Amino acid sequence: MANEEKKGKKAHSDSTPAVSILEWGITQGIESCFDRADKMKPCPIGHVGACCKMCHMGPCRLVGKNADEMQGICGATLSTIAARNITRFAAAGTAAHGDHGRDMAFTLLAVANGEAKDFQIKDVRKLYKVAGDLDIEFEGRPVNDVARDVATKLIEDFSRQKGEINFLKRAPKKTQERWKKWGIVPRGVDRENTESLDRTTMGMDADPDSLLLQALRNALANGWGGSMISTEITDILFGTPFPIKAEASLGIFKEDEVNIIVHGHEPSLAEMIVDVVSEPEMIAYAKSKGAKGINLGGMCCTANEVLMRHGIATAGGFTNQEPAIMTGLIDAFTVDVQCIMPAIVDVAKKFHTKVITTSDKVKIPGALHIQFDEHHAKDIARQVVKTAIDNYPNRTKKGSHVTEKFPLIGGFSHEYIEYMQGGRFRGSFRPLNDAIAAGRIRGVVGLAGCDNPRFPSTGVHKYLAKELIKNDVLIVSTGCSSAACGGVGYLTPEMALENAGPGLREVCEAIGIPPILHLGACVDNTRILTIASAMAAEGGLSDEIGGMPAVGIAPEWITEKAVSIGMYFAASGVPCIFGGESPVEASKEVTRILTEVWFERFKGALHFEPDPEKMLALALDYIDKARAALKLKKYESGKFGTERVLMDMAARREIEKGAKPHLGL
Repeated sequence: MANEEKKGKKAHSDSTPAVSILEWGITQGIESCFDRADKMKPCPIGHVGACCKMCHMGPCRLVGKNADEMQGICGATLSTIAARNITRFAAAGTAAHGDHGRDMAFTLLAVANGEAKDFQIKDVRKLYKVAGDLDIEFEGRPVNDVARDVATKLIEDFSRQKGEINFLKRAPKKTQERWKKWGIVPRGVDRENTESLDRTTMGMDADPDSLLLQALRNALANGWGGSMISTEITDILFGTPFPIKAEASLGIFKEDEVNIIVHGHEPSLAEMIVDVVSEPEMIAYAKSKGAKGINLGGMCCTANEVLMRHGIATAGGFTNQEPAIMTGLIDAFTVDVQCIMPAIVDVAKKFHTKVITTSDKVKIPGALHIQFDEHHAKDIARQVVKTAIDNYPNRTKKGSHVTEKFPLIGGFSHEYIEYMQGGRFRGSFRPLNDAIAAGRIRGVVGLAGCDNPRFPSTGVHKYLAKELIKNDVLIVSTGCSSAACGGVGYLTPEMALENAGPGLREVCEAIGIPPILHLGACVDNTRILTIASAMAAEGGLSDEIGGMPAVGIAPEWITEKAVSIGMYFAASGVPCIFGGESPVEASKEVTRILTEVWFERFKGALHFEPDPEKMLALALDYIDKARAALKLKKYESGKFGTERVLMDMAARREIEKGAKPHLGL
């Protein structure tokens, strides 16, 4: 398309800075993911789960008015095909996060053995907490010996053939009982991944319900295994997050400094780069090349990792990769794993930017590869930073730079949320439970997932965030959803004063928090599981995760990881809503299982809904019905209950029977 034709074309991002850059890119003939989304329409058959390509007799396409009665060549029905497809989605997502967790476990082992000398254990208290959960003795023992035992035991969670994953015991007993009843207790991450692929091959499991139960078991291996392992070990090695100030948006780059982006999902190299960019020798080297200093920024979940521990600014989520390079200011775009667009190399060729891959799992033709090795971590980080500095004088083409950026507060770990409600020695989830019971907080929503170029990118995140807090719903956010909210100033305490409902605003003012709590990267969705488990243990609401007035939403999901995350939340008892059309829409039976059957069995569900207003209505409906089932005060904006005593579940059951409750708490 000629440049003249492109000038009138609308960029599909809802981010003002990104739109400004993308519109400039159109005039320069630079293609982005938004342009490719316009040109490449989804396959209508595969998009709804009606295509099977599990063997070379196909692909078989079951379409038409009688699709429900059709069979593939082997005899697989439409429901079987749709169930197999989404089960494979879940398996691939678990594999991605499983590998992430495995890498972190082996890094901890290398640190404990003295083989990765540039790393150290920064949160010994968290190490001891995890050791206690794993029944590992830690009193009076050398820290590295404890770390070695922890790493070794967690590594077993990947290859275990029988038994169950260690962290499952963290879940409420009633939640665990549901898993056992339906046979979805995960054994090991690799074991469940293998079985999912085995079951979904041609000639294997053809029962949609059976297939989807395996998908749940596989997903639980991610949520209570690979991802939770990654979060816990990352805290042990780099520190458990606490609230910290940072900035967000594409305006974080500086014209007179060397600009480096760390992008992806693994924090190990990024942590080393954070240290190296502040070394006096490296700063002096940058100045020798004409720069005033070194400016480090993040993108996607690697951004969240260094943001919540060091206050490093974030340039945004998935769809901001190409606009960032179009600023013309990026000297090195350093990537590790997951959500890396190969197209960034093509955009970088139009500027001076060097794209640097660092994992042997992610290599892109045209990129410079510098292999990361935790045994020589800082030397490799220095090589990356020096490459960026050497490239600074090569800025020859002017890009489209924006300066707008927004402040944010990030880093709300499970531990800090507990601390902020009672202090170090009296930390508790009682105030949160009490605020929900009294109706000040209507419920909680986990807002997570990607930003998608087929939407007005980031727009659905922002719409739901604003509407939910207006309805007194506390939000915990992770991944690119945090970036979407941070990039427009939503992650500040002032946001509560300006936009939150009266009850939520009162709670936020009392504690001094934003109405949207940034919990970290996408693997840190598991922090939500530990928070929900702690709320159940505290009493006064549900005695399991299921039944809480809580919902998960992935407004603009893209990846297989998102499906795995949604499924482990559904299996744990949290209804989840995914934005966009359903990948199993072709099968009414599979849709029924994901929604009605799963809710009946686990109190969780997986919905797909393209309309943001309907997503909001569905989330609030789930929350209000959960409140009603728990006999909580009916939510009315601005009208709070007077009861200040937090009742346990036994007391609430006595109310149901008409007896006088024992207010023991």
